[in-house]
Order: sequence, then C-alpha cells, then structure tokens
Amino acid sequence: MQTAIITGAGSPGGIGFAVAHQMHATGIRVVITSTTERIHERARELDPAGKNVLSLTADLTVEAEVQRLVETALAFAGQVHILVNNAGMVQLGETMLSKPLREMTYSEWQRQIAITLNTAFLMTRAVLPSMTARRYGRIVNVTSVTGPLVSNIGSSAYGAAKAGMDGMMRAVALETARDGITINGVAPGWVTTASTTEEEKIAGTHTPMGRAASPDEVAAAVCFLATPEASYITGQALVVDGGNTLQESKG
Repeated sequence: MQTAIITGAGSPGGIGFAVAHQMHATGIRVVITSTTERIHERARELDPAGKNVLSLTADLTVEAEVQRLVETALAFAGQVHILVNNAGMVQLGETMLSKPLREMTYSEWQRQIAITLNTAFLMTRAVLPSMTARRYGRIVNVTSVTGPLVSNIGSSAYGAAKAGMDGMMRAVALETARDGITINGVAPGWVTTASTTEEEKIAGTHTPMGRAASPDEVAAAVCFLATPEASYITGQALVVDGGNTLQESKG
C-alpha cells in the first residue's frame, strides 16, 4: 500500500481534502495535515476507523515541526511514496494579503513567502532522503497560474511564491531524476472553494468554460501525477484553468 502526505487539507471544500479523498478512495494510505484541529474532523470523514488515515497538526513554516511530521508519518507507514505540497496562500485565522508592492511591509512579504514557498521547500527536503533510499517518489506541488503565467494587482508576494515553487521544482526534478523520483506542479486558475470571494466567482464566469473549476477537478490532475504511470513526467507544470490563460479578452 502506498502512503501519501497531503498538506493544507483542513478545509472540507478545499483542494487538499479533495486530493486526500480521491487518493484514499483508490487505496492509498493518507497522512493529512493542517495548522488547526479541524484536520481531525477531515480524517474521521475519510476513515472513521482511522486505519489508513493519520491526521496531524503542524505549522509547516517551522523546520522542527516539518521534521516531526515526516518522522511521524514514517513511523505510521514505514515509507512515504507521495508528497502533495498544497499548503499555502493563507492560514486559517489570517486574511489573504492583497495590496500593491509599494504599500507592503517586509514582514508581510516574508509571511507570504514563508507559508507558500518555504513550506514546500521544507516538506520536499524532509521526504527526499526516504524516497531516495527506496528509489521511488512522487512529489506534486499545487501551484497557480498566478505568478508563473499571469497576475493580479496586489498579488506580488503570492505570485513570487508560486513562481518560486516552479523554479524549485525544476531544479529538484534534475537532482532526483535518476533516483526514481518525479516532481511536478498543478497550476489551477479560478477554483470554487470555501474561501472563494464574490469577485473570484464572477471572474470564473469569464473563463472559456463559463465557470470556475471544482476542487475535485484540480485533485484529479494531482492524483494522476502521483501515480506510478506518470513515471516519465518530471519538472512540468500542468495548467488546470479551463483555457482561461489562452484568451486575451475575458469579457
């Protein structure tokens, strides 16, 4: 049985939990994490018996907590085959920062980089020794079209963090290619989640498909890249945006 760690899985309507649900349904043992106790509710929803689901709270911006998380997962399952770096953008209890760069404090910039980019770095680094020893691993980053391909006013820190995830991914892909490890990204456009604002809902209606994605549609792409069959794909970012980045005029 394979084991996956999925970060940022606390929201019942989010991408992380959708990934956990789809993976668990295919027989993968899942370790899910978020910063709050609500992660235990998600675990009970997935597997009331708790046999093949482990839920852990952790602040993934803290190096020691990341190490504890991975060590606990290894003790639980013996091996981590899959890592999904989904944590980022904002932590529960915080508000998503949106302001022009000239008005942003250095601490505000650092906070977004920490929760979106540094968490992915720390988690990836922590699982690589085990994956390298077993000569197998699948790492999938949930990135975004915002930063690598497009942007919005007030998204400089978030966009920089997501673009940074892609840059890190490509280097790690080269470093691990001969170790049986792949690392890829899934870059969503507009997605309807519990935190979607009214403005974002309206933007989703201007995509070629006339709607935003569901978390399950993004999760399907993540789950494919995490399969053994995706063995010759590495260092790539798969855009899941309903064709929105193709069109110049968006209504």
